[in-house]
Amino acid sequence: MIELDDRLGTARVHARDWARDLRGTALELDRDPDTVYRCLDNPAVRHLSRMLIPERWLPDRTLIGGYRFDGMTAMERVVFAEEIAAGDAGMLLASPGASLSGVLIDLLADQEQKEWFYGRLLAAPTWTFFALTEPDHGSDAGAMGTALDPDGEGGLLLRGAKRYIGNGARAQVGVVFARDRPGPLGATAVLVDTGAPGFKAEPIPTIGLRGAQLSAITLDGVPVPAARVLGRHLSPTRRGVWSGVQMFNRLRPGVAAIALGIARSAHDYVAEQRSSLSKAERLRWERTGRRIDGVRQLIWQAAAIVDAQPANGHLASAAKARAARLAEEVTLEALEYFGPGARLTQPMLDKLIRDARGVEFMEGTGNIQRLNTFQGLVQGKIGRD
Repeated sequence: MIELDDRLGTARVHARDWARDLRGTALELDRDPDTVYRCLDNPAVRHLSRMLIPERWLPDRTLIGGYRFDGMTAMERVVFAEEIAAGDAGMLLASPGASLSGVLIDLLADQEQKEWFYGRLLAAPTWTFFALTEPDHGSDAGAMGTALDPDGEGGLLLRGAKRYIGNGARAQVGVVFARDRPGPLGATAVLVDTGAPGFKAEPIPTIGLRGAQLSAITLDGVPVPAARVLGRHLSPTRRGVWSGVQMFNRLRPGVAAIALGIARSAHDYVAEQRSSLSKAERLRWERTGRRIDGVRQLIWQAAAIVDAQPANGHLASAAKARAARLAEEVTLEALEYFGPGARLTQPMLDKLIRDARGVEFMEGTGNIQRLNTFQGLVQGKIGRD
């Protein structure tokens, strides 16, 4: 069993308090993603906008309960992610900040690139995006069609398309994976300013997690200065696909925590909205609570392993697959406490069900996570018990 120390326990308490404020805007954000612009002063949103900015660039960060939190460890991220997602996963994903790109910046960027990226985030609320998935190839880096070609003047041009990109239509800066040469080492990540000519992003209608405003991005000869190529100071084996794997390993426990937060929100909703439960209902509700606690322990263990061994994301895959499934099961189960037509009479539950389904497709579906977990079992990197 993992128990949180005083520092992370403090984080959990504060994040849970913040999450209560998010519930009041959850349905509004689901209807209108632009609601996020009116919530920038919310404590949770303010915290998310400054996460993944290292101390060097933000030395005077506001302390929380006497502690400094910057989200640079997976364990810290999962604690905040579960609590804030229990308030509203949509707002968590819609908030400005470094998000997925921030982990890659920490892995690959040189000092000049970090100055540019963190400087943008600190100057004003700034949304970022991370673009790997493509319309025809999914997230298969080996089949990636987006190309990065020389412009003949020392710079580069991006051509291609990306899809299902969180915050793509509202972002000011982001990271795009493209191919600059054939072969397994040909994938390259570059920093992109969305104001550059040739960049176009349009929101995609979605069923759940609407606040994230998933988008389709078109790259029609977007100019990229050579200085914006991430990992330019590293060997080819330590950038590109390798960096993507490292990044997803670090972020995967956080995605699992988002799913857990959605499950817990549905579980709490039953207790809040049902004044009394029959004995059978109470036993069932308590059993579900124990399942939630068990998956939380799995997520914490996965986060601890990733923090110690960033290349080992196998248990994190197991946690993500299990948490996503739990979220779907618990949200659907919650309907049964309210009778026929509950999706119409309980709009918050309806939203939680749609959001839970959306998490299944974040950072790899269950099938992908199970394959990664199996590899960990075969290689002896995770136990069989």
